[in-house]
Amino acid sequence: MSLGFLVPCHYQAAALVLVYTDGSVLISHGGAEMGQGLHTKMIQVAARVLKIPADKILIAETSTDKVPNTTSTAASVSSDLYGMAVLNACTTIQQRLEPVITKNPKGSWEDWVKEAYLSRISLSATGFDKSIDITGYDFDKQEGSTYPYNSYGAAVTEVEIDCLTGNHSVLKTDIVMDVGESLNPAIDIGQIEGAFVQGMGLFTLEELRYSPEGVLLTQGPGAYKIPGFDDIPREFNVSLLRGAPNPRAVFSSKGVGEPPLLLATSVFYAIKDAIAAVRGDAGLSQVFRFDSPATVERIRMACQDFVTKEIQVVEPGSYKPWSVTV
Repeated sequence: MSLGFLVPCHYQAAALVLVYTDGSVLISHGGAEMGQGLHTKMIQVAARVLKIPADKILIAETSTDKVPNTTSTAASVSSDLYGMAVLNACTTIQQRLEPVITKNPKGSWEDWVKEAYLSRISLSATGFDKSIDITGYDFDKQEGSTYPYNSYGAAVTEVEIDCLTGNHSVLKTDIVMDVGESLNPAIDIGQIEGAFVQGMGLFTLEELRYSPEGVLLTQGPGAYKIPGFDDIPREFNVSLLRGAPNPRAVFSSKGVGEPPLLLATSVFYAIKDAIAAVRGDAGLSQVFRFDSPATVERIRMACQDFVTKEIQVVEPGSYKPWSVTV
């Protein structure tokens, strides 16, 4: 999957890094933390550049009075963009501290910061990044560059279906995901698991149905089902691809937010293969139409048996359907 924006101006990011005389560091950046671990990764980037423990670094909530004109937190590249901005700001501060460190190589971080203050060395810096260089896509000429890099992954899923009810269970899923040199494996694996389960909902459960008049019928948990605890694979194995650095992002990492969602197609096609096996045992064609999402109703009807054969086929247009799908 390609990661990024179609518009070149979105490939820019800024950050503000402040170092205080007690040795604490405060980072402000333009990204929105929504549970994906962006703040944690920015702390890790700063700690790595400044060579200090992460517990000395704090994050200020995103605010345009600190970092204006922010790029939207989207397209799975926020860590790439804001990570480089934080890296740039921290590198500037580290370079300013070099003369102080050279004079006192055995000193502590706090010693160097205090000496820098006494020497009237600025302990704050802004970072700005526009290192991702793309031209954008010309739809008239059908040419141009759009995305800085691709993310790759593979998944194998084993399912079990109940031919009489249409229910299914995901028995096992194995995933290998390319995230470059992971900034934080725990966060990345959590993102992979979450995106995969979200994809399971998209491909097997969640379906919008409307009345013929356009009224949304699938409202609330009783009519619109999202994945729950029982839908998660009973055995869920996720590993990160090793030895695949990405030179186009901070510390050779890759974005990880959206790409794993596509791997949930392995669940859909495992269900379809299971239905094909059932149909084969019954002497039915194993080539059949099977639309997503793979709901209970679709699984049950696709299996076909003496019960489904009793259902009368009604000619389209001869009745008013209770719902329509879009």
